[in-house]
Amino acid sequence: MKKTQFVIGLTDPKSPSNVGAVMRAAGCFQADEVRYTGERFARAAKYNTDTKAAAQHIPLNAVTCLTTDVAPTQKIVCVDLVEGAIALPNFKHPDNALYIFGPEDGTIAQAVIDRADAVVYIPTVGCMNLAASVNVVLYDRMAKSADTLMGDELIKRSRDTNNRVKVKVS
Repeated sequence: MKKTQFVIGLTDPKSPSNVGAVMRAAGCFQADEVRYTGERFARAAKYNTDTKAAAQHIPLNAVTCLTTDVAPTQKIVCVDLVEGAIALPNFKHPDNALYIFGPEDGTIAQAVIDRADAVVYIPTVGCMNLAASVNVVLYDRMAKSADTLMGDELIKRSRDTNNRVKVKVS
């Protein structure tokens, strides 16, 4: 049973392929919702690459402002290359979080950064694309969680139908 909750917020994403990949990550890591602002994605949504159809199970909602309707117990975590941010390996994820990511060709607005409970960056040389950043942050959240599902039963449920490979025991 999932004890933690989290929402992914995308700031004016421009690439439908990135949003599709974010939706796939949302499904893999069991996000509760994906929100996005701006018009660029909506104009290009027909090219969506959500290959696992996560949008059928996880709401993908257009919103005017990512920080509207934040629950009182929900923490806002901005993820972007922002001076003074916390390096992801040193970050403790809150149980109930709204992760806000900057656009592929810009950054998160200062007003949103100012409202955040935490600002985090992924310590890379150069910037990663949006979908890659979401995957890394969600993996980090899962890896640091005490509630992480692991083992052969998870592998059997998660792998592609063409994969029946096993590790040989010596």
